[in-house]
Amino acid sequence: MNKKILITASIFGLLAVIFGAFGAHTLKELITVEAQQTFETGVRYQMYHAILLLFIGCTTYIQQKTKKTLYYLIVSGIILFSGSIYGLATDLLTTFNFKTIGFITPIGGLLLILAWGLLFVNFLKMESKNDA
Repeated sequence: MNKKILITASIFGLLAVIFGAFGAHTLKELITVEAQQTFETGVRYQMYHAILLLFIGCTTYIQQKTKKTLYYLIVSGIILFSGSIYGLATDLLTTFNFKTIGFITPIGGLLLILAWGLLFVNFLKMESKNDA
């Protein structure tokens, strides 16, 4: 599972850099400043959570069962949250009206929040050996 998490983290990180460059250079002439900022929010959250996945894949402080749950929450959250933001920001460039599925953005955000909450609970339950 750790290898899968790390590979996924790498892919999301790579795509975040590509999408960031695309947004900064190609989309700059095609969408409004507000839409550019929205697109950048999607990129930023995707990168934050790619880094979180790297941490999860490398740490021994989280059990494999919890890692698996975190993995699915984060991957689904990135796809729904950042993916829908990319669609909404570029809505005027496509024939599909992304506003009709805009309700998935907060669902993706909720999944990311749940992942952070699960991580928090995991650390609260962790037994400390060297803490004073």
